[in-house]
Amino acid sequence: MSITLADVREAAERIRGEVVKTPCLVSRTLSEMAGCTVVLKFENLQFTASFKERGALNRMSRLTPAERAAGVLAISAGNHAQAVAYHAQRMDVPATIVMPRFASGVKVENTRRFGAEVVLDGDTFEDARRVGMRLLSERGLTLVHPYDDPAIAAGQGTVALEMLAQQPSIDTLVVPVGGGGLIAGMAVAARGVRPGIRIVGVQTERFPAVWNAVHDGRRDAGTVTMADGIAIGMPGAGNLALIRDLVDEVRLVDEGDIEQAVLTLLEIEKSVVEGAGAVGLAAVMCHPEAFAGRTVGVVLSGGNIEPLVLAEIIERGMVRSGRLTRLLVSVRDVPGRLAGVAELLGRMDANIDEVHHQRAFSDLSLERVQIEIVVQTRGPEHIDRIVRALRDEGYDATRLDGVPG
Repeated sequence: MSITLADVREAAERIRGEVVKTPCLVSRTLSEMAGCTVVLKFENLQFTASFKERGALNRMSRLTPAERAAGVLAISAGNHAQAVAYHAQRMDVPATIVMPRFASGVKVENTRRFGAEVVLDGDTFEDARRVGMRLLSERGLTLVHPYDDPAIAAGQGTVALEMLAQQPSIDTLVVPVGGGGLIAGMAVAARGVRPGIRIVGVQTERFPAVWNAVHDGRRDAGTVTMADGIAIGMPGAGNLALIRDLVDEVRLVDEGDIEQAVLTLLEIEKSVVEGAGAVGLAAVMCHPEAFAGRTVGVVLSGGNIEPLVLAEIIERGMVRSGRLTRLLVSVRDVPGRLAGVAELLGRMDANIDEVHHQRAFSDLSLERVQIEIVVQTRGPEHIDRIVRALRDEGYDATRLDGVPG
């Protein structure tokens, strides 16, 4: 696969006015936290909440009249499916989307809402791919590949053109890497406009295919990651060749780093970003020495995250930051003792979230009872004061959230 700066510029003209020219803004707070100037490209604000629209539209805009009449097919469990379905509806092109049975219900319904025929088949993505290729042949459809297509990569490369026009001071780009279409297209565009720019790819430790390829590494792949949008077993061959030629380095981040980045973007930028979209910020925050003093453009590639997953990330983040803690308090089993604990917590400005009163499953003597309490606090120092106050009042209090206290 070969694409040029001219291909990316042509793609930019082709999709102009049909996708959102998303904001590209300096985050003062994140910059202070990271020790570099952090510039965020909010691709999560596309209509389908992902950069995937750019490549999908560029590819479908090049369909022949016969191909448009016959229709297109995509195989995807998420963002690419929605992008193809949305622009196919706009272009009045029939779309068939093959999704594995484990695909998110929200993403399945969103894809159907855009008028596509959704075929749910296969217990694995490879099973779904086989079904899709069979339908492609049987129905005479045109495949819109999620990443392994020059037109797709050229469309995704328009992200870099926009970023460098919106924020000319950017000297480093940090880009999520899955199948490689986004970083390959962006690298071609950025090198063409700014040859000396630094380009960093980011993958999750659980799916390190590109990292392995550029480092001659043998890291094993996992099966599940919260960054499911970049959970690709093998990148496109053409994309990988461009990555080898044009990308300076590829870094890895772990699941905890990604969770924290999602939560940080929600709290500081008030922006909902999915796991794959947050890996760039995770890399900048976890490796500050690699970006110190630079102006770093970070692509927030998508915002399609399950509400329940986001809720769990928020709760886990509150525990890590000490704003939510779990206490085990042993008291005499007499009337009024639970009320006394609650009253003390109220005086300490701790808000009770949950209470579990335990008698049977305990090795305490019969006259005592364990109370497990989840409380909202203002942070670690506040928790320490609460525990000391409970002990000063004669209660046997212990923290159960894994943080010494």
